[in-house]
Amino acid sequence: MRHAIIVRYHSRLDEELKLSGRVLIRAVEQSDFSNWKLLWDGYNAFYGREGKTALSETITRTTWSRFFDCYEPMNALVAERSGQLLGLAHFLFHRSTTSLEPTCYLQDLFTSEDARGQGVGRTLIEEVYRYAKASGASRVYWQTHQTNANAMKLYDKVAEKSGFLVYRKFV
Repeated sequence: MRHAIIVRYHSRLDEELKLSGRVLIRAVEQSDFSNWKLLWDGYNAFYGREGKTALSETITRTTWSRFFDCYEPMNALVAERSGQLLGLAHFLFHRSTTSLEPTCYLQDLFTSEDARGQGVGRTLIEEVYRYAKASGASRVYWQTHQTNANAMKLYDKVAEKSGFLVYRKFV
């Protein structure tokens, strides 16, 4: 069943939307922590960060606090329906050597398994695009694991592959 998706930040209609069963995309709030953490844990488990390889509670708590620190470039959106969080998007802004405008990095995107295929991920991405444009950013980019074929079907529709590969080394 497809659901209508409404994008709003702190609106009088938010409570009506929560009650109507439609999906609301909004900025994360302090009161969302326990429900956000369920999504966060699901996201990390999807990428193999669980059990012995799980992120520490310190990382989780620090990440959470950064969303509410005006000196941090990190932002968080959530998708909500009937009081239940269905998805999250974490993004940040940084400078680039190839652009005068800031660049937006969509670091984390996740929807609960039961919300997949309902347009929640696409709408979270589109809201990041709107936020980036309003903030003066010239582009939004992200990365995904090469095995994440389902997500790449969506990504191929909403963005273009850059052709660059990601290399890393922990130091």
